[in-house]
Amino acid sequence: MRVLRHLAAILLLPGIVAGLVPALLVAGSDDVALEWGVLAVLGAALASIGLVLLGQTVALFATEGEGTLAPWDPTRRLVVRGPYRRVRNPMISGVLALLLGEAALLRSPAVLVWFGVVFAINAVYFPLVEEPGLRQRFGADYEAYRAAVPRWLPRLRPWRPD
Repeated sequence: MRVLRHLAAILLLPGIVAGLVPALLVAGSDDVALEWGVLAVLGAALASIGLVLLGQTVALFATEGEGTLAPWDPTRRLVVRGPYRRVRNPMISGVLALLLGEAALLRSPAVLVWFGVVFAINAVYFPLVEEPGLRQRFGADYEAYRAAVPRWLPRLRPWRPD
């Protein structure tokens, strides 16, 4: 049953945002071109980094956090390992890297605009909804983490809780 919870959350959230919506945006578009060059290589690298970050964060949520990435089935423990030691939202960073990579790889202005929309939604959602919820659930532990680890731009050195 745990596996189904995780699969549902993955399919419904990053699956739709970084998979279905970009596919619909480029379907039948004359603006899309897959031509190998520097932009395509950069796009493939960004998309790969995004997929790795997504995989790492989903695994950490399952094992360390005892929950899923979905707001309706959140973690029961605060996750501060792996990429979370450098940035507070590596899952969203992974989705954004994947979207930016798809936009570059496909040379799709529509996917690039979608990247901006997803970033804007999350830039509002996290401080107004997600972070107050984390503060309420995890208290002082989250406050210490929030004070030490940036929301979007990663730390050069990983944070180590005292």
